[in-house]
Amino acid sequence: MEYVRLGKTDLLISRVAFGAMRLTDAGGEENAALIVRKAYDNGINFFDTSRRTPESEKLLGDALYDIRRNVFLSTASSAKTAAELKADLEESLMTLHCDSVDLYQLEVDLFLPQPDGADNLYATLCELKKAGKIKHFGIVTTNYDTAKKAVESDLYETLQFPFSMVASDESVELVKLCEEHDIGFIAMQPLGGGLVENIPLAFGFLHQYENVIPIWGVQNQQEMDQILYFNEHPPVVDEQFHKDVEKIRMFFN
Repeated sequence: MEYVRLGKTDLLISRVAFGAMRLTDAGGEENAALIVRKAYDNGINFFDTSRRTPESEKLLGDALYDIRRNVFLSTASSAKTAAELKADLEESLMTLHCDSVDLYQLEVDLFLPQPDGADNLYATLCELKKAGKIKHFGIVTTNYDTAKKAVESDLYETLQFPFSMVASDESVELVKLCEEHDIGFIAMQPLGGGLVENIPLAFGFLHQYENVIPIWGVQNQQEMDQILYFNEHPPVVDEQFHKDVEKIRMFFN
């Protein structure tokens, strides 16, 4: 497994990250735990979840209980107030069986919290970081303008945003902008929300960007095996590879 620096967080993260949002489809606690532990045993050290999916958050926390110190945990909140943010974090900490999370992400759409905001959200994130309950914080959004504003503000350490081989050219520019600002880029929907079926090409495309950490949603052992295999055996990035990628990109864009 290859490990890369997640922007200014300085965390050394596995190039394959585990998205826990589909763990509820694994067929029970035992199956979910087996999938998570297989990921860990194969070098994956970054696990991502969200308070929006509390059942998956619990399955992940239970599966990682005895190895929590060896992994990086990320969860998120869509809170609109400081009180909601604090409450969400406390719930997540209890569910994940830990005293702190390595990365806490705020899910936003058109609104980006600012240090002097009346909502007090940004100040609360700083307060929680100072208290040691979160080690780093970032933004999750599907809105390009909000994402760009977050990166250019230099207020956040990471950005989680949809990115795949069918992403628009402006999304590619966003990845480059994150690199310029030393912001860790976490790619949600690495298969384009189900549009991309060629997993080897998807891996090869994302692997070209050293600052991109794809979050792969996994719901069974077979999918975990497939992801691990293609991580170890990515396609050769040659002229034919670029032609195949461009053909798919043109079809969806």
